[in-house]
Amino acid sequence: MTARIERPLSPHIQTYRWTLTMALSIVHRATGLALYFGTLLLAWWLIAAATGPTAYANVQAFTGSAIGRLIVFGYTWALMHHLCSGIRHFVWDLGYGFKATEREALTWGALVAGITLTVLVWIIAYAVGGGR
Repeated sequence: MTARIERPLSPHIQTYRWTLTMALSIVHRATGLALYFGTLLLAWWLIAAATGPTAYANVQAFTGSAIGRLIVFGYTWALMHHLCSGIRHFVWDLGYGFKATEREALTWGALVAGITLTVLVWIIAYAVGGGR
């Protein structure tokens, strides 16, 4: 008869206490995926601009609608958040920011900067007449 050997459990999502760093790491991956789909919208806009006024008017009608603006706003946020979170990962790749306080500061900084940059881009866009 063989004795049962107690082995350590493999770590999984229920083992760890959730932190902001963990959540934003997952959001970083999700925004990377969202950027793929948002780039299809950007390609549609560019192709329509090259095709002619009717095609361009169709894209403008979609992006000017409530759902279109929400999608473009989400794309803008995904782009800005992914950028700021990428800078955070770059700092870590350089070997800095691994202490708990530094890690939290970088994470909060990426979160706040992504939101701030998104709002700033939209304010500037409306200020120069892009939101008509």
